Amino acid sequence: MLNAAPRTQLTVGSTTVTYLPDGEIHLDPTVFFPASAPDGWSAYAPYLDDDGRLPISVGSFLVRTPEHRLLVDLGLGAVDFEIPGMGSFTGGRLLDSLAAEDLQPSDIDTVFFTHLHHDHVGWTSDHAPAPGSIHGGSPSGLTFGQARHAVDRAEWDHWTGTAELTGPDPEAVRKPLSSVVQFLDDELVVPGVRAISTAGHTPGHTSLLITDPGTDHRVLILGDVMHTQAQVSETHWNFRFDVDAEAGTKTRIDLLAAYQDDRTTIAAGHFAGTVFGHFLPPKLQHRWAQSRGK
Repeated sequence: MLNAAPRTQLTVGSTTVTYLPDGEIHLDPTVFFPASAPDGWSAYAPYLDDDGRLPISVGSFLVRTPEHRLLVDLGLGAVDFEIPGMGSFTGGRLLDSLAAEDLQPSDIDTVFFTHLHHDHVGWTSDHAPAPGSIHGGSPSGLTFGQARHAVDRAEWDHWTGTAELTGPDPEAVRKPLSSVVQFLDDELVVPGVRAISTAGHTPGHTSLLITDPGTDHRVLILGDVMHTQAQVSETHWNFRFDVDAEAGTKTRIDLLAAYQDDRTTIAAGHFAGTVFGHFLPPKLQHRWAQSRGK
């Protein structure tokens, strides 16, 4: 049985990548991965909790380069609720995790959203949804007020004019971002961090490749290309809320082919146990090797 991933850090040359926990989600696995029904999880029972639900880590990646402090995604926010028949959702630790790195919100100069699902934008503003809900209320300002906030334009446009449950709250997220959000003119987010289009889960979903001139090692932050280690082998297991399931499957297969090497550490923010690891050759049954960092 795996639990939500703890704080973990690794180094790439002069750059550090740190997973900052915010909370965790426990999902009914066959509800959220319909292709796994009826008994697909029998081969992946160690990934489930004692109640047979799938633990999902939720947090942010802090990328510290010599010149920048970047946060990738902003967790769930301060919430604690259950959706019957689906799962439980708990968050609220991100700022404490950041403080443990001797940083305050004002120290962050860039926020990048891999996409705008609610579990990636929870700390966008200083508004916290009421207990038992995902949305609600009016924000008084951005949590990371000194930072530029960037996202793919197709992602921003996809959520325009909608209050869909899985997406960004119009008042707590879209409104405070609307006057400051930036769209990438090229692939470079900050020096050493390059955006890679990985559409499928959402239309503008973006992963990030982190490199450093001091080493040939690199880190790929997946976003929600995968939610669980099981998808490394079961690439056809699409997530219930994938906007384009066919594109999502293709993206997983393409990334496995492109980054199946010893020099690429995969940073999968929703994986339980540990968020860092490596894709292994396809001849192995479970193509995921853990990399625990420090």
